[in-house]
Amino acid sequence: MNYKKLGNTEINISTICLGTMTWGEQNNQNEAFDQMDYALDQGVNFWDTAELYAVPPKAETYGHTEVIIGNWFEQTKKREKVILATKVGGPSRKYMRGGENSFFGKNLAKALDGSLKRLKTDYIDLYQLHWPERNVNNFGKLGYEHKENNWNKFEDVLGDLEKHIQSGKIRYVGLSNETPWGVLSYLQLSKDKNLPRMMSIQNPYSLLNRSYEVGLAEVSIRENIGCLSYSPLASGYLSGKYRNGKFPKGSRMQRDYDFWTRYRKPNMENAVEEYYKISEKYNLDMSQMSIKFCEIQDFMTSVIIGATTMEQLKTDIESVNVNLSENIIKEINEVQKKYPNPCP
Repeated sequence: MNYKKLGNTEINISTICLGTMTWGEQNNQNEAFDQMDYALDQGVNFWDTAELYAVPPKAETYGHTEVIIGNWFEQTKKREKVILATKVGGPSRKYMRGGENSFFGKNLAKALDGSLKRLKTDYIDLYQLHWPERNVNNFGKLGYEHKENNWNKFEDVLGDLEKHIQSGKIRYVGLSNETPWGVLSYLQLSKDKNLPRMMSIQNPYSLLNRSYEVGLAEVSIRENIGCLSYSPLASGYLSGKYRNGKFPKGSRMQRDYDFWTRYRKPNMENAVEEYYKISEKYNLDMSQMSIKFCEIQDFMTSVIIGATTMEQLKTDIESVNVNLSENIIKEINEVQKKYPNPCP
C-alpha cells in the first residue's frame, strides 16, 4: 500500500480510502464487516463516511453507515488502527437533525455528537463539511448563476470547529464539494486569524470528470491541501460493467436508476468505450486503470473506492500495484481531448 501525508499533518493515510456509502443500503452489516476486515489487513488505514449515509440518502437510512462502522469498532477494538473521516451535512435535508442543519453553533454540535455516538468513538480524525452552505454549483451542476442565501461566515465556522478541536472531539478538518474560491477563503482566514486549517478537499475526480484540474489542482499543490477523490469509477461506469446498456442485477444503476443521473450524459458511453479499449490493449483491468490514473495525480492525496462485493473491493485495492506507462497516459489524455469531461 502507498501512503501520503494528510495536508501538512504528520498523519500518513493510505492512497486508497475505503468508501462506505453502500453500507446500510446495498450492503448489510456482515458484508460491511468483511470489507473493513479485508481493507485494514491490506493496509487501507483511511476510511470515509458521512452522517448522511447510506446512499441514496433518505430518512430511513440516515446515519446507518456510521452505526455499522461503530459496531465494528466495538466488536474488533481496532479504532486506533483507522484514520476515520466523516462529514457534517449542510442545509437541504430536512430530516437531518430536524431540519436545523448548519455548520455553526448547536446544529454543528448536535451533528458532531450524533456522529460520535453512532461511530462509538470519542474523536473524529478528519471532520469534513459535506457541501457548502452557500449556493454553489456542485454534484454535476453547470451554468453558475449567482444567487445569495443565508450562510455562516467562514470565520465563524472555523472558530466553532476550533472549539471542538480543543475539546478533543475532532483532530483535523476538511472540505467537500467545494470551489476554488471557497478553499482559498478558508485557507486565508486560517492564516490571518490563526484558526484551524482545512487539510483536504473531497471532490469528484475520474476519467469522466477531470474538472478538478481546471482550478483546484493548482490550489491543492501550492497550498498543500490534497484531493480526496470520490467517484473515481463514475458510479461503476469506468469498471466497464455498464457497457452496451447492461445493468447487472444488484448494481447501483439497476437498483436506483433514477438517482444516478450524474453520469448519464452525452459522450459518456463514447468515452467509456475508448477507455475500455485502452485497458484491453494493455491487458489492464479497467477499474484498476481508472483508479490508478487518479492516484498518480500530483494533487491527489487519496482515492475513495466503494465496493458492493468482496471481488470488487479486492480488485480496487490491488490497483496500487498497477503501473501506467507513458504511452497509456498519453492515450488516456487523447480520449480526454476527444471527449473532454463528459460527466462534470
